Amino acid sequence: MAADFFPKASGPDSPRILIVDDDANSTHLVKILLERSGPYLVLEENDAARADQTAHDFKPDVILLDIVMPKIDGGELATQIEADRQLHDTPIIFLTALVTHSEAKSGLHIQGHPLVAKPISIPELIDAIEKHLPARAEC
Repeated sequence: MAADFFPKASGPDSPRILIVDDDANSTHLVKILLERSGPYLVLEENDAARADQTAHDFKPDVILLDIVMPKIDGGELATQIEADRQLHDTPIIFLTALVTHSEAKSGLHIQGHPLVAKPISIPELIDAIEKHLPARAEC
């Protein structure tokens, strides 16, 4: 892989974030903004039906999951992920336009998972990601 493929801030030990949303423009924008804001390695998946396999291959530290998607909604996909022995401990953060920003900030959860309201505020999203990243061992 070319050294300039990933943003300079990210590296092999960077937190891995998988974004699952059927809106490719939205996921691409969030990917770019996250990678410019921190040492994140971000992968987009725009087909919820393939998200489980993508997560297996990518091994994310956090999954950002849209709720309203065709074929399979985010709630169903979260249930699949939680039932998967390799992925069940992976934190899930829902991204949704179904709640207001104030509702999201109030600590509202869906299926026990935190959520970030759309349109997405990158500082709020980064805060949610950092709160839910698994602790990393210092080398």
